[in-house]
Amino acid sequence: MGLKKLIGKIHLWLGLTSGLFVFVIALTGSIYVFKDEIENATQDYRYVAYEDKEVLRPSEIVKIAEKALPSKEVHAVMYPEEGKTAKAIFYSDTDTYYYFVYINQYTGEVLKVSDENTGFFRFILNGHFYLWLPAHIGQPIVASATLIFLVMVLSGLFLWWPRAKNGRKQRFKIKWDARWRRKNYDLHNVLGFYVLTLALVFAITGLVWGFQWFSTLYYATISGGEKMEMYEEPLSKRSQEITSDLPAIDQIWLKMKDESPKGSAIEVHPPAKNNSSIAVNINPSPSTYWQTDYRYFNQYSLKELSVAHIWGRYKETSNAQKLMRMNYDIHVGSVLGLPGKILAFLASLVIASLPITGFLIWYGRKYKSKKQALIVN
Repeated sequence: MGLKKLIGKIHLWLGLTSGLFVFVIALTGSIYVFKDEIENATQDYRYVAYEDKEVLRPSEIVKIAEKALPSKEVHAVMYPEEGKTAKAIFYSDTDTYYYFVYINQYTGEVLKVSDENTGFFRFILNGHFYLWLPAHIGQPIVASATLIFLVMVLSGLFLWWPRAKNGRKQRFKIKWDARWRRKNYDLHNVLGFYVLTLALVFAITGLVWGFQWFSTLYYATISGGEKMEMYEEPLSKRSQEITSDLPAIDQIWLKMKDESPKGSAIEVHPPAKNNSSIAVNINPSPSTYWQTDYRYFNQYSLKELSVAHIWGRYKETSNAQKLMRMNYDIHVGSVLGLPGKILAFLASLVIASLPITGFLIWYGRKYKSKKQALIVN
């Protein structure tokens, strides 16, 4: 058996094995790309009119939010860019809840209590992450299917590559006036080539989340062999305590507000335990996430705490750390703005079509061989 035939067999059987999974992952991914735009356009409680007065401080937002959800604790308070509503974020891994409480930051009015574990886009995300299976079952399946897809993209390129110069032209365009079987072959072969680069990007960025070993190997590759530090929250020590009538989270928030560029989104995390730090995220460009400053403060002394992992100050990160931070924005295309999202959407739809056209190629050949066998007999 020649190399091309062997690669073809591997491509075929991997495709038949993972095709349904790839279809679901790609289709749900294409839908999820425009989540923020759709929700911003349909949920008016996300917006609040500007008022010429001070907004409520984080400690005040926390009190209002916990009255709305008395049995749960606030994980963070988010102040988005101007014109957007503040929200209290309730999140717990152990109790598996995830809520947003939207609060008018000028009046304290609760505008909406949103269960983020329900709704259309949560359904889509659960399909993309877990195939709507329990997380401990679905996540490894999705990660494995993504790894298989990466192999298929590379093997597909090998099979696409023309062996003769006169065969190159037909590899770049679809022959629309041909019979359906040839058109289907071109839809798989030609469109597959055109989305190949983005398919590799989607697969690699997806695998960064899918497997810890892949994430470690990826970071070592892009950093030139450096070890990736795991996330670890710096702890607060009760060595020195600042006395003030103003709660510590309010003091830190006011400090960050003064230091942040205009138009930044600021997220304040109240300390969850006696030794927790106060974490603050400052995002100067809220349409993406990678440029966010992650800062940590001793909840007693208010002294800033340093970290060794990538989730620290943006200006202190290396190029490799920046690329790791960009993983989500690259995955959904937002790193290139709206044009990038449109490109990611279209490419994901094409990728979702590849298992279908690939199956039809296999089925057509199988049907043709059976028909020929019947004629011979």
